[in-house]
Amino acid sequence: MYAKDYHDLGTPVTNGESVTLEIDGATITVPAGTSIMRAAALADHDVPKLCATDTLRQFGSCRVCLVEIEGRKGFPASCTTEVTAGMKVRTQSEALAKMRRGVLELYVSEHPMGTCDDASRCELEKLAGEHGIGESRFAGPKTARHVHTPKPVDASNPYFSFDNDSCIVCSRCVRACEETQGTYALTVQGRGLQSRIVASQNDPFLESECVSCGACVEACPTGALMEKSVITAGLPQQAFPTTCAYCGVGCALIAEVTDGAVSRMVPNRDGRANQGHACVKGRFAYGYATHADRVTKPLIRKSITDDWREVSWDEAIDYAASEFKRIQAKHGRDSIGGITSSRCTNEETFLVQKLVRAAFGTNNVDTCARVCHSPTGYGLKHTLGESAGTQEFVSVQHADVIMVIGASPTEAHPVFASQMKRRLRAGAKLIVVDPRAIPLVKSPHVEADYHLRLLPGTNVAIINALAHVVVTEGLTRDDYVAERCEKDSWEKWKKFVADPINSPEAMEPITGVKAELIRGAARLYARGPNGAIYYGLGVTEHSQGSTMVMGIANLAMATGNLGREGVGVSPLRGQNNVQGSCDMGSFPHEFSGYRHVSDDATRALFESMWKVQLGNEPGLRIPNMFEAALDGSFKGMYIQGEDLAQSDPNTSHVTAALSALECLVIQDIFHNETAKYAHVFLPGSSFLEKDGTFTNAERRISRVRKVIEPLAGLADWEVTVRLSNAMGYPMSYRHPSEIMDEIAALTPTFTGVTFEKIDRLGSIQWPCNAKAPEGTPTMHVGQFVRGKGKFYVTAYVPTTERTSSKYPLLLTTGRVLTQYNVGAQTRRTQNLAWHSEDRLELHPHDAEARGIDHGDWVGVTSRAGDTVLRVEITERVAPGVVYTTFHFPESGANLITTENSDWATNCPEYKVTAVQVVKVAQPAAWQRRRQAAMPASPRRRRAPREESPVG
Repeated sequence: MYAKDYHDLGTPVTNGESVTLEIDGATITVPAGTSIMRAAALADHDVPKLCATDTLRQFGSCRVCLVEIEGRKGFPASCTTEVTAGMKVRTQSEALAKMRRGVLELYVSEHPMGTCDDASRCELEKLAGEHGIGESRFAGPKTARHVHTPKPVDASNPYFSFDNDSCIVCSRCVRACEETQGTYALTVQGRGLQSRIVASQNDPFLESECVSCGACVEACPTGALMEKSVITAGLPQQAFPTTCAYCGVGCALIAEVTDGAVSRMVPNRDGRANQGHACVKGRFAYGYATHADRVTKPLIRKSITDDWREVSWDEAIDYAASEFKRIQAKHGRDSIGGITSSRCTNEETFLVQKLVRAAFGTNNVDTCARVCHSPTGYGLKHTLGESAGTQEFVSVQHADVIMVIGASPTEAHPVFASQMKRRLRAGAKLIVVDPRAIPLVKSPHVEADYHLRLLPGTNVAIINALAHVVVTEGLTRDDYVAERCEKDSWEKWKKFVADPINSPEAMEPITGVKAELIRGAARLYARGPNGAIYYGLGVTEHSQGSTMVMGIANLAMATGNLGREGVGVSPLRGQNNVQGSCDMGSFPHEFSGYRHVSDDATRALFESMWKVQLGNEPGLRIPNMFEAALDGSFKGMYIQGEDLAQSDPNTSHVTAALSALECLVIQDIFHNETAKYAHVFLPGSSFLEKDGTFTNAERRISRVRKVIEPLAGLADWEVTVRLSNAMGYPMSYRHPSEIMDEIAALTPTFTGVTFEKIDRLGSIQWPCNAKAPEGTPTMHVGQFVRGKGKFYVTAYVPTTERTSSKYPLLLTTGRVLTQYNVGAQTRRTQNLAWHSEDRLELHPHDAEARGIDHGDWVGVTSRAGDTVLRVEITERVAPGVVYTTFHFPESGANLITTENSDWATNCPEYKVTAVQVVKVAQPAAWQRRRQAAMPASPRRRRAPREESPVG
């Protein structure tokens, strides 16, 4: 069932020269290649249909959409017949009506009227009713409904059910799984009257290969596949366009509301980033927003050993402000700071950094991007001139060779992965550079041409080896480089990578990748002709993260793969607004738009608008704040929407620093690990409770719209405004649109951005200014932002985190499809049905050597700490490498990661930790202590019981 008020045009849009025809006497002009069905719908003469939908290729099986064409014999299907100039079409006639009634009666014989509980949700029953069909002449003992043994409803999936008896085998669900999602989990089993839809090998949906993206549910024309929330709550009464608050794809969604509560989330067909698709998180896992664990009243306490005390907003704000003032009076202006959130809106993030700089009077502000993509900003800024990705997502449809480095798009960015797989199935080549055999290495209809299975920590060695092949085999685009890049840096870099020390043969013992594989991959990428690189945290979260980003940019420039569609360097951002939090000036050394605080002209601009003197020296980064807290010079912190105690490395060090603070103010929607060390808890608001914008990984600014009122009474931006006013620095905004107006006035790449323009265009990719009034889909067209591209020498420097006899294995970390980041949101949804604990992946050889069986509990020990996890024995990891996720606080994954970090940005080296793994019989000591303390956890204020039916 499609979104409320959605007009399905029957077949996909096409692009071609204009063709004019006549439909039922009305003249209409459409692009060549358009189906008669779509043209008729555009002319408001909708043709009946069952197997057709505008998100899937024409199929032509239901025979309900027949039309008459003047001068042509027969009754062609309108979905598979293209328009021609001068064509005259009739969609309604007595002959057509008779044939349609006959076809519909055949369907009704398999699906009697009233089969669906609510006929308004069934396209077949609506069509039958419109054609005056109450029952079928053909119903009887030989129909499929009687031949089949009745099958119970499959309600195994927590979010939707499948009623085989309501299915008409139109194949829309099967085609959606293939064409839209690319999982191929559904098929038609049997032939003729025995035909029916099954998942995988006739498995329950929950146990099948289905990834619960919901595309099949949305495509189903009857009640066979239906969201449980709609079954419970009924059809939606209102619909609100918004943007997903999970990963950096930034899917455009429509939140549907029934009786004041969200009853369904569907992808917006006009969404530029997601192209009308969604994943299990965005489409279904929104119940956390009204979960009973929500904190809805402000809380304060003098000591972290005290119980929380529920107070009014005024008391909580005044107490926080007074504590910050007291600390600054005693320890100095720079003794406090703040952390912005990559889950909050651009407007809220901008206000937090403004609060810190203008109200606190310090540049001690940082963001969680510090621990994920700060090397992206550094590396791309230095080489290309802008700290962001170069392409829009649909650019991948023009790529000939796709290189994925240190990312698993099907798990972390599944909607973009579906677009990528579509291009791969169409013939593009794939290179995967990753220590794990990620799903893209081999999955239905997609297989990597090269999998460079490098050892963790050797990224720079592999990128230099790839570049060595490109340079020494004459695969560089010298004309492109001569026109667009600095000559001196080019010559210096060429000489560096051509050195035999960087050859694949020399790097093979370092990377663990055979030289011939590196050479083959390098030739494939360089010859493209369009080569696109997509990378993730497996690139940035290393001691040489910034070096690797520069190495990627070097390779793209040398091969001419920048500045047009189908190429580029694209970081896959982890959280919904990581890009936006960086854009908004959340780093201690930069204002919004990545301009350094020491630049007098920039600082004067902000001082003029903010009416306050600003510091010209960079403030403390997150790791510096922790060190300063431990040495006694940093005493107070305001954290909006981040859980540093779970997400940052070396948890023991982090919690020691948080414990040393005199005042820690947390603003979040749930109690989390960091809240254990807080003195003030200010309730936050979810994405459903606010207005604003998010900026995704392709620099796309999209609107977030308030669907329900804030459960705690205030949106996050309103809380920050109140805290600033209490600190003595006045802020006055009536709506987030006014904050965006201020951002635009102060940020060159945003000067053309307004809420009105975003609403009109749907979304905008910055830069949006006088030169690009409607945004910039592709960066660096014609020339690089910095003028001439600059090559950097990227010498490989081994990490200091190395294996030894005591710690012989290398641990790397990542995500799974159904959980998100630290799990605060997804752990409070039914996504737990798929993934309810973090597990350690271990190769069979390493397991056998340690006497470990699948499902055993194992102790994982590093130089930093230890934890206990359940083991999964798999060949996804290579011998000597182990892997885990960090979605559950009780797993303590970051207790064992170290403080090693990127040389330029302090981004932690999550991806390389030397560990030992042994079989154990009980949890680690800290886990036993945590479990024992669980009943004494701070009392939580429960939200009103307006919980979404999908939980």
